[in-house]
Amino acid sequence: MLTKSKLDPDLIIWDEAIPGGTYWTRLIKKGTTLRIAAPEGSRGIAFLCYNADNTIERYNAADTAKIQFNAFLKKGKLLYSDMGRVLFSITEDTCGSHDTLSGCSNAATNSAKYGEDSFYRSARDNFLLALAKRNMGKRDIMPNVNWFAHVAVDGNGNLVWAEQVAQAGDFIDLRAEMNVLAVISNTPHVLDPSPVYDPKTIQVTVWKSPAPTSDDLCRTSCPEAIRGFQNTDAYFEELSILAH
Repeated sequence: MLTKSKLDPDLIIWDEAIPGGTYWTRLIKKGTTLRIAAPEGSRGIAFLCYNADNTIERYNAADTAKIQFNAFLKKGKLLYSDMGRVLFSITEDTCGSHDTLSGCSNAATNSAKYGEDSFYRSARDNFLLALAKRNMGKRDIMPNVNWFAHVAVDGNGNLVWAEQVAQAGDFIDLRAEMNVLAVISNTPHVLDPSPVYDPKTIQVTVWKSPAPTSDDLCRTSCPEAIRGFQNTDAYFEELSILAH
């Protein structure tokens, strides 16, 4: 297992621990990288993201899977918006198990798993609280990514929890390809069968990452990636023209 690589402290812009059951949101500026780390391991972290300059544009799970012919994200893959542009690139990943299919937990799924009298936060509860700070709401919650969670599809097409989750020290690096509003809910995956609500503290770090090179894996891995970045680059060219 790969362990968390150290970052140069001079590169770190923001570093914060997110306790289990809570949420976190922040604007990640274009060209910087968001690292999500699981010092104690993790059984899933629900994640949403939006174009911070125009939140009508947001992560699209279907396009992210369809364009890349893969519903399971890893290093080199991209998070696409509903406009065919790239929000984040996965530049490093020590876990390799991330879910784009299952959606997020809610009050009903929590009650079924932990008991009707439980008051544990669900991912949907946390998303609503985080988005309210941006004058957004339930209409802005779309199918999300679940980092550090492995979900398989059985022969009948059912989603099945697989016991391949993040180990202590695992992390994923997300390079922002535009200004991105990121939202995290550190709550157990909706399909996690454990009856114990015990999400571990995670660490989020925003850091000044190097600019992509001409042979950057994420930008050149396939024709679909190249087109995605062409769309993204064209968007910024248009913004520059309008600004003048």
